[in-house]
Amino acid sequence: MPYVPPSPEQLEKLKEELGLSSGSMAKLFALANGRQWRRYLAEDPSNRRDMGLHMLFFGAAHLVLDKKTIDRVYAEMQRIGATYEPDTEQVSD
Repeated sequence: MPYVPPSPEQLEKLKEELGLSSGSMAKLFALANGRQWRRYLAEDPSNRRDMGLHMLFFGAAHLVLDKKTIDRVYAEMQRIGATYEPDTEQVSD
């Protein structure tokens, strides 16, 4: 499946549209911290990271799916055998 990640400019535009901090964007995309998020925005190719399909899918799912549906996905992950406790804080500033 061909995949072209969003550009740093497109990701910066999303951050601005949502009005979130780098830390909150990191939570939305399941990153360790805001510093990791900023690597997706870096203009320097030697410091930039392209967002993988799975990371973009995770963040997009949290933007468009309701809590009940997201909880069903987490329950299915646990049923399959994963141990995961999602951050219970809402992603917003």
